[in-house]
Amino acid sequence: MSIVAGCDIGSLTAKAVIMENGRIISSALLRSKTNPQLSAEAVMKEALSKTALSMDNIQFFVGTGYGRKNISFVNQAISEIACHGKGARWLIPGARTIIDIGGQDCKAVRLDQDGNVVKFVANDKCASGTGRFLEVMARLLNISIEELGGLSSRSTAPIILSSTCTVWAQADIIKYINSGHKIEDIGAGVNSAMAKRAAILANSVGIEPDVCMTGGVAKNEGVVRDLEKLLGKNIKRTRKADPQIAGAIGAAIFAMEKVNGRSK
Repeated sequence: MSIVAGCDIGSLTAKAVIMENGRIISSALLRSKTNPQLSAEAVMKEALSKTALSMDNIQFFVGTGYGRKNISFVNQAISEIACHGKGARWLIPGARTIIDIGGQDCKAVRLDQDGNVVKFVANDKCASGTGRFLEVMARLLNISIEELGGLSSRSTAPIILSSTCTVWAQADIIKYINSGHKIEDIGAGVNSAMAKRAAILANSVGIEPDVCMTGGVAKNEGVVRDLEKLLGKNIKRTRKADPQIAGAIGAAIFAMEKVNGRSK
């Protein structure tokens, strides 16, 4: 019996996954703290609280995410690119193209038939095309980020943002609000702008089916549908696990491979 854990410390959220013999037995997702170590401790405590386990029962820890090098209890730190690729492959076994939109970055990854990373590109220099962009726009519309995705399906005349820069897009949104445009049409325009940014990254690595999304934005129906139209491909999703914890899943799988390799 092997019990391992993956801990993904992102800029906005911290995720943890505990696996036993390749099966998820617990997971947790919390808002990140200012200190990556404190984020890791809190999210692991939350995941462990759902089991009868303690930290001593975990045979191997792998850390990932921007805070991975600041987690004291992990046995190994692995890049989020590798972990998201591994986690996406576990969620969608045929995945070859992964689009991951996190809180403050957006990544596109292409895998070979064996699941190895062939090419990737990331936008981590600007908030446009990230979860942060959606958070800012939702706040301007006075709605939750969870509500934003559903607006696209109710829109009849989506607005077009003149810029995907978060600063300039805010000015556009305020202008549309003051002009009396429907919130549904504004929200649909925001989702469309996000999808366009993600499509640029995805096309730059080369699209190969199956295409899947990870990260919190994968739960935004408006962005997913617009992205499917732009790419001309169906985006596969699964109820196997929350797409937002894909990086932590990948980290846990790497941990499991380490334990299995060591036992052999």
